[in-house]
Amino acid sequence: MITQRLQTELEQAGLQASLLVRDLNTGHEIGIDPDTEYATASLVKIPLALATLERLHQGELDGTTPVRVEPGGPTTGPIGLGRFRHPATVAVDDLLYLAMCLSDNVAADTLFDLTPPARTTDVLRAHGIHGITVRHRVRDLNETPAERLAPDETHLAHTLAIQAASAGRGHRIPQLDVTRANSGSARAHVDLLQALWKPTTIHPDTAARLRSLMADNVIRHRLAPEFSTDASTWSSKTGSVLNHRHEVGVVEHRGGEAYAIAALTASSVPARHQPAVEALIGRAARTLRDHLRAT
Repeated sequence: MITQRLQTELEQAGLQASLLVRDLNTGHEIGIDPDTEYATASLVKIPLALATLERLHQGELDGTTPVRVEPGGPTTGPIGLGRFRHPATVAVDDLLYLAMCLSDNVAADTLFDLTPPARTTDVLRAHGIHGITVRHRVRDLNETPAERLAPDETHLAHTLAIQAASAGRGHRIPQLDVTRANSGSARAHVDLLQALWKPTTIHPDTAARLRSLMADNVIRHRLAPEFSTDASTWSSKTGSVLNHRHEVGVVEHRGGEAYAIAALTASSVPARHQPAVEALIGRAARTLRDHLRAT
């Protein structure tokens, strides 16, 4: 069976993987272990954006409101406001763009100042999304063992991440423990994508804005190579922390087909950079989509 073959290939590459592909027009789906929970890293920015956009639509927040962001705060990141050397004033609307399209951690935590994690989870529950839980801000992702080691020792943090896991999805590293970290399954993220692309309880304007933000996302290296073509649109968000590598998104074809795809993975190889693994994740997702499309 195709799912068993792909699961074997992923395992041979050192990956524990949870994948799900759903045809948003028919509801038909195919997956590999789609209900296993993972720590979601920056995927949490999708629920955060949804909660923020809902409050904007309801008039609780104003997208034009300027927010002052000071340099040198507790949240950092490789790009965005965390690299700024001077104070900056950014409108709420623009914080949304930075958080979603550049995966700016400081922008995300500034939005969490307005809509805390617990309230973000409440928004998900109100729309029937029960498999994703938001427990903490993004800055907690910057407090893993990797941040305490020199760049040439990062593999040691990955080794700890691999060895400290438990069979019950607990973990000695809080950011990877699904009972303490922001967490979710592939199925829950596909449910969230369906709620955005085929909105029933989410306001159409809110859903459309979030779809637009995901379409403009520039960090899309895992699945995009398999789904971006001249005849399709790929909209997504990635998430990465230590040995966890994720991407969720929707591919829309000119003919009207639309597929929601979630790939959540954890590597047993203690290396920060694994381009072959990134490519394999994309190929596995594409193979599942092609199989579903052909049936």
